Amino acid sequence: EMAYREEAEVQISELDLLSSMFPYEEEFIVTDQLAVAELKHYVENESAEMPSSKVQFILNVKAEVSNASMAEFSMACALPFTYPTVLPEITVRSSLLSRSQQIHLNSDLKSYLTENCSGEPCMLSAREWVKDHAAAYIDKELSSSVTTSDATQSEDITFTRLWIYSHHIYNKQKRKNIIDWAKELALSGFCMPGKPGVVCVEGLQSSCEEFWSRVRRLTWKRILIRHREDVSLEGGGHAEIQKQRKFSTLEEKCFDAHGARGNHMDLGQLYRFLEEKGCADIFQMYFGVEGH
Repeated sequence: EMAYREEAEVQISELDLLSSMFPYEEEFIVTDQLAVAELKHYVENESAEMPSSKVQFILNVKAEVSNASMAEFSMACALPFTYPTVLPEITVRSSLLSRSQQIHLNSDLKSYLTENCSGEPCMLSAREWVKDHAAAYIDKELSSSVTTSDATQSEDITFTRLWIYSHHIYNKQKRKNIIDWAKELALSGFCMPGKPGVVCVEGLQSSCEEFWSRVRRLTWKRILIRHREDVSLEGGGHAEIQKQRKFSTLEEKCFDAHGARGNHMDLGQLYRFLEEKGCADIFQMYFGVEGH
């Protein structure tokens, strides 16, 4: 018990350090604020029970690839309760890595941490290692894939926006999946948890369809695509896609939750949010009433 508290204190001071070093959300974001609150409560109150969920966060790292362009790597991190006695769980992803490159990179990172950081706080060392080494894993496959993608640039690309409706979204793991998968597939939009649950994702058509096929495989009381928008972009490159987006990233939006479980969202606020984003007409499709 005593050791757990010491470990919890180390975790909190490391999180404080990370948030002071990386104050911007695009660099460091805690994906489950509740777990951090539980951890702090546990450290400050001797009678408090062990936290029920691990602290999870994302560190984004930009690293220089050959030819001076930058690649972005996302480190999804979870701290086991006994961290730093045991190693953190880290998965590094990037849209530029193939599946085998990603597996290779993650296993090398784990070996590095095992050899150099056992028992010590190591998030900064892990981040440094990714910054210094991750780009090397993109290697030769990258140069060949760049040329093929240039060749397909002249073809039409479809930009898609899906408006998904669920009877309710409470489950923390589902909410985490929605955010993680959207990030992995370079989709933007928002997720409104509670009852009803609303998810909007936008980006390349193939990525939206992959996202929908993963989400619908989870268990739901009821989930469906309420509305779908497809825009064909002639020779659509990255800039064309960015132009179509109405949301900059995918984030969870809570509109003044109320109700017994804090789960019924203020739909007036949802309407104003959609109106700001130029999507007010969607409100009626979801709820069958004019927003106000």
